[in-house]
Amino acid sequence: MMEYKGYIGTVGFDDEAGIFSGEVINTRDVITFQGRTVDELRQAFRDSVDDYLDFCAQRGEAPDKPFSGQFLLRLGPERHRNASIKARLAGKSLNAWLTEQVDKAL
Repeated sequence: MMEYKGYIGTVGFDDEAGIFSGEVINTRDVITFQGRTVDELRQAFRDSVDDYLDFCAQRGEAPDKPFSGQFLLRLGPERHRNASIKARLAGKSLNAWLTEQVDKAL
């Protein structure tokens, strides 16, 4: 895994071609990169992210952010109810309680 400007890249190796190839995984847009050496791969990753950001700027569009801090979670009614009860008993909002639980798990 590689990280640059908040973008995360994963890497694979094609033994037949003798080349590393990667893809940014935390955006809906497609950002890929490749290199024959680790140094080439690192530079290609940075260049691809920079090119993506420049392309968005030229078009006057906001780049897809790696993470917004929001996501939809489907729990099912019973699990939702139980989580709400736990949050109230802890004196917290459901969001604050769930954030705390995620922090514990990570």
